[in-house]
Amino acid sequence: MKKIIFTIAAMALLTTSCGTKNPNAAQTTGIDLANLDTTAIPQNDFYQFACGGWMANNPLTAEYSRFGSFDKLGLQNLEQVNGLIQEIAAEKHEQGSIAQKIGDIYNLAMDTVRRDKEGIAPVQQTLAEIEAITSRDELSQALGAAMDFQLWAMYVDADAMNSKMNILNSYQAGFSLGEKEYYLDDDEHTRSIREAYVAYVEKMFGLFGIENAAKKAKTVLRMETRLAKAAYSNVELRDPQRNYNKMSVDELQELVPQVNWKVYFDALGITLDSLSVGQIPHLQEAGRMLADEPLEDLKTLFYWQVIEGAASYLTTDIYMTSFDFYGKVLSGREEPSPLWKRAVGVVNGTLGEAVGQMYVAKYFPEENKARMLDLVHNLQKSLGIRIENLAWMSDETKAKALEKLNAITIKIGYPDEWRDYSKLDINAEDSYYANLQRAAKFEQDYSLSFLGKPVDKKKWYMTPQTVNAYYNPSSNEICFPAGILQYPFFDMSADDAFNYGAIGVVIGHEMTHGFDDQGCQFDKDGNMSNWWTAEDKAAFDARTKVMEEAFNRIEVAPGVHANGAFTLGENIADHGGLQVSYLAFCLNEESKPEYERLQERDGFTPAQRFFLAYANVWAGNIRPEEILQRTKSDPHSLGRWRVNGALPHINAWYEAWNVTPESPMFIAPEERVSIW
Repeated sequence: MKKIIFTIAAMALLTTSCGTKNPNAAQTTGIDLANLDTTAIPQNDFYQFACGGWMANNPLTAEYSRFGSFDKLGLQNLEQVNGLIQEIAAEKHEQGSIAQKIGDIYNLAMDTVRRDKEGIAPVQQTLAEIEAITSRDELSQALGAAMDFQLWAMYVDADAMNSKMNILNSYQAGFSLGEKEYYLDDDEHTRSIREAYVAYVEKMFGLFGIENAAKKAKTVLRMETRLAKAAYSNVELRDPQRNYNKMSVDELQELVPQVNWKVYFDALGITLDSLSVGQIPHLQEAGRMLADEPLEDLKTLFYWQVIEGAASYLTTDIYMTSFDFYGKVLSGREEPSPLWKRAVGVVNGTLGEAVGQMYVAKYFPEENKARMLDLVHNLQKSLGIRIENLAWMSDETKAKALEKLNAITIKIGYPDEWRDYSKLDINAEDSYYANLQRAAKFEQDYSLSFLGKPVDKKKWYMTPQTVNAYYNPSSNEICFPAGILQYPFFDMSADDAFNYGAIGVVIGHEMTHGFDDQGCQFDKDGNMSNWWTAEDKAAFDARTKVMEEAFNRIEVAPGVHANGAFTLGENIADHGGLQVSYLAFCLNEESKPEYERLQERDGFTPAQRFFLAYANVWAGNIRPEEILQRTKSDPHSLGRWRVNGALPHINAWYEAWNVTPESPMFIAPEERVSIW
């Protein structure tokens, strides 16, 4: 293995600029000492030391399969949004107004008495439409027109090879368990999930009065398994080039001749010359199924997809039957979320930006945005310095990387232009299910309205109240919604050690996504193109392989290891975020007059507080069932390993906490990851 070397300039900055001490009493440290477990040794288990107190003080309740810092802040935001919505829902409003739509959909979501009285009546028309299909010739039209059943999905997004224009994309779908491994893995746990799934499908069919429920439940599993076998794995889905296959509609017709694509697209309400097929083997298998599966079996699968999609919006019995499988069996939850939380979630999903506009008006101070912009620009400078000092990268590739870094678009807080919901029809006289069907059609029409048009650079892909952040490779942008710009991620009253360790690493994480194993395949304009020399790409791949193998060695549960290939992009981003934000913090401290620099406070140096703030972002408790589910389905490493798996590859952490070779967390310098 090639020895990993930091440049001298970067090492000097990392080791000399954070040691000065002077008080700054106007600011807090931001570190809640109650979060710590001081009985733990930080050099042996940093996660337990930094987060053990938080975990003890925030035990899992019956509602949650996982509860962490993200969830705690999300709950606070949910309560705030609920307060805003309840004020609206308590009054009558002009039909067609935003207030009427928000209030009515919330009240419909809360009215379980009405739903229990309606029973399955709201979905009967859709089931009857499936029953009315009498020949295969009708399937192309039915699949195009359907809101409720599908063997594949269609969506509009930027063309990966022409990022200024939107294109239609297909994506694998049709198997309700989501991950193909649930259908194919043969370990005892996965087999038990399949058995429970068949029992769940059978029970749901029974609740809908469908005859031969046991036989049809097995049919559902058999057909979904067929689709899953042809689907790409989560690792294969991470390969942008493998999942981009642009072709004409005529070529698509030749590729999947079992579908009349002109009829399908007419039913979808669009015209187009070309599209990108995401996963060719899956789409071809879906086509073969339409030709060789018995029509009644296809209809059984479609029945199931309609029932499954409606389960949360019908009777209490139906909802609880669904929860018993997805909540209890898959994730270990004991009770569903309270009705008000589910109602707020539906309003957020239906009128998200309208709710977000109210949220930021009340809860997002403009000064937060200004400080965030300063942090982002400092992180950009820091990443630029690290790129310039990379010993393993040529000047030619560095120039391209710096061009991409400097071209990143920054979105903070909320969009400049709010979305128009005037065409969304919410009517309290109709059933909850019928209203959500129209909302789904509204969303589909909204997505399809961008087809063949230039990409809207102002569009946001998260609502302002969301506790998350993202990097979009096709537009080379980073986005930080108002929802995440709160404690424990961001604190206007806290010092720089805290904010660089928390939100600073989040910023660096999203920036680094532009240079992870996926993002590095897109240029500064968001086009999928190679801007690397062959030698530099080989060096990059060798370094990311070290990261992949390091996480493959982590045992997340007895006999179960993390998937280093699946989580590679997020692990690279965590690593880069830590490196970039720590350097930015150090440079920021170095630029201050000596009397303004921070000192040891609350018993910890600035460097130590940086890493404590980072770890507290990932504090959380999780059930064993959820660990197994997320290991299959989540590209992010589990919270414990975003700390104990990431920090042993950060040299500055060793220095801050005096970690020696005797520590169980110690990794020899030549074996540590070093990328950006």
